[in-house]
Amino acid sequence: MGMEIFSLANKVSMVTGSSKGLGRSAALALAKAGSDVAVCGRNQADVDKVVEEIRELGSNAAGFLFDVTQKQSVEQGVEQIVSHFGRIDILLNNAGTNHRVPVLEYPEEQWDKILQTNLKAYYLVAQQVVPQMIQRNYGKVINMSSILGHVGLPNQLAYASSKGGVEQMTKVMALEWAKQGVRVNAIAPTYFETEMVSQIRQDAERFNFINERTPMGRWGQIEEIEGVVIFLAGAGSDFITGQSLVIDGGWTAW
Repeated sequence: MGMEIFSLANKVSMVTGSSKGLGRSAALALAKAGSDVAVCGRNQADVDKVVEEIRELGSNAAGFLFDVTQKQSVEQGVEQIVSHFGRIDILLNNAGTNHRVPVLEYPEEQWDKILQTNLKAYYLVAQQVVPQMIQRNYGKVINMSSILGHVGLPNQLAYASSKGGVEQMTKVMALEWAKQGVRVNAIAPTYFETEMVSQIRQDAERFNFINERTPMGRWGQIEEIEGVVIFLAGAGSDFITGQSLVIDGGWTAW
């Protein structure tokens, strides 16, 4: 087996929250490896832009708008994707949000929003996508976690809780589907230069803390997630399931 273990030719990928940030980068990575991509988001203009970028790479792409936190919306969205592409081989659960305040000030509505988006949505989407994978005895599910699923930081109550949940969800899914041809793994990034953390980058104290806490001394560059996405989506990781690959410049090695 040669370099074809990294090829995703003739595969169909679905990426939630793929109109911006790491989701966009992941969608482009899958396309670069040859996969067709269902770009999923909630803003038509942003989704259309990523679809066009993927088509320029030579892969097929189509955009789909739906709310990953609502079961009926997810059902309709997945039906549309399967109808368009015929199947889904690779699912990357990526949609996410955050709200940073101390525990004693944490609003209940923000807790609910973050847990619904970062955790509940992952199982809602997987419930709709995985059955057609099982029918074909093949599928890859990649859940976007975070280093905060492994370590704690102040002011990250709901986000860290949701990502800890993603870590355990990944293990349970992997165990249940291991003999049915579906591999389930997680990616746990550190701070990457995306719009989601632009406010932190403008805070000199927090920006410097992250640089100093990271052994490599810097934030992740958005393109540095591409290799891990391609690896977990392709044949090179066929005997890996239930794992979380940390991309953190050495943060969790302390």
